[in-house]
Amino acid sequence: MSGAPNLFSPLKIRGVELPNRIAIPPMCQYSAHDGHVDDWHLVNLGRFAMGGAGLIFTEATAVQKCGRITHGCPGIWSDSQIIGHAKITSFLSQNGAVPAIQLGHAGRKASMQRPWFGNGPLDSADFERGDMPWPIVGPSAVPVGAGWLEPEAMSEAQIDALIDDFIAAARRSIIAGYKIIELHGAHGYLIHSFLSPLSNQRNDKYGGDLAGRMRLAIEVSGAVRRAIPDQMPLFFRISAVDNIEGGWQLEDTLSLAGELAKLGVDVLDCSSSGIAGAATAAAGKRQPGFQVPYAEAVRANTNLMSMAVGLITHPEQANNIIQTGQADLVAVAREALFNPMWAAQAARYLGMDDRFNSWPEQSGWWLERREKSSEFYAPESQNAKEGF
Repeated sequence: MSGAPNLFSPLKIRGVELPNRIAIPPMCQYSAHDGHVDDWHLVNLGRFAMGGAGLIFTEATAVQKCGRITHGCPGIWSDSQIIGHAKITSFLSQNGAVPAIQLGHAGRKASMQRPWFGNGPLDSADFERGDMPWPIVGPSAVPVGAGWLEPEAMSEAQIDALIDDFIAAARRSIIAGYKIIELHGAHGYLIHSFLSPLSNQRNDKYGGDLAGRMRLAIEVSGAVRRAIPDQMPLFFRISAVDNIEGGWQLEDTLSLAGELAKLGVDVLDCSSSGIAGAATAAAGKRQPGFQVPYAEAVRANTNLMSMAVGLITHPEQANNIIQTGQADLVAVAREALFNPMWAAQAARYLGMDDRFNSWPEQSGWWLERREKSSEFYAPESQNAKEGF
C-alpha cells in the first residue's frame, strides 16, 4: 500500500482540489435566527478550518422555510441569507479549507424540537418559548410516529416548486462562495422519506416500485447538477439502509447510486437509519466505523466516489480507510466537536507534519518553538499517543 493515497493526500473532484481527505460533515447547531446563520456558525465552522480539516460542510440548510427541522435551523431560501453564509465561506477558504453546504428539506420531520428541549414533537413548553408548529409535508400523510405532526401528502405541483427551490438555493450557495454542494437524502428527511417504502405509500409516479420512489431524488439531483457549473462537485448524502424490516436496503442504495452517477453526482456520503424517530437515534449498538462498509460497497460497485462516516475517531483508523480503498473521504463529526484540532493532530501522529505546518501560522510557530526550547516538553510521539 506504499503507493496508495493516505489521509493527507490531496483529492481532486472536478475543478476543486481538497488538501486532504478529512471532511467535517454537516452537524446541526439549532442556533439560527429566522433561518439566518450568525457568528456562532462562523466560529463553530471556522475552528475546524484552523484545525486542518480539508472539507467543511455547513449544516443542513433548508431550501424552503417550511423545510427547517427546527426553529433554530438555517436556510438559504432568501437572498437576505446569502451574506451570513458568505462570511463563513470566506473564513474557511482563507484558512485552507474547502467550504461546502448541505441543502435539504426536513419533510415530515420538520417543525420539531431542538434536541436539548426533547428532540421530539413540539409541545406546550415549546409553545411557551414561542416555538409554534407549522404545516409540514411528506410523500404520504404518514407521521413519523405517535404524537408527531401528520404531513400533507405533496402534490405534483408542490414537488415541481420544491425542485425549483433546490435550484434557487444552489445558485444562492454559489453566490455565497460554497465550492461543493451536497443534497440531503438521509435520516428520514424529505428525500429519504420518498425513497423508503416505510414512509412512501403513494401510487403515482413518485411512489410504488423502486423507480417511482427514487424519482424525487433523481429529479432533484439532475436539476441541481444542470444548474451548477461543471467544475463544481455534487455530493448526495444517503441513509444506505433503514435498519428496519421492510425498509430501504443496501441493494436499493446501489441502484440509486448508479442512477446518480449517470446524472453527474460525484460522491455518495454514506450514513444510515433515521427513517423513524429522531435523526440521531441509533438502530442497534454503534461500533467504531460501523457505517464504513456502506461507503466501501458504494465505491466497489458503482462509479461514484464515497465518503465514510460513523465513529471514526483515531488517525490510524481514518488513514486505513483511505489506504485500503474503503472510501475516498472520511468524515469526522463528533470527534471534531470534542477536538477541533483533530486533523492537525492526526498529521502529527501519522508522522506527516513534524514542524506544526498543519497548524495556523499564528499558533504553529509558538508550538514549534516550545518543542525546541523547553526541556520539560514531553516528546510529541508521547503526546500524540496519549491524545489519541
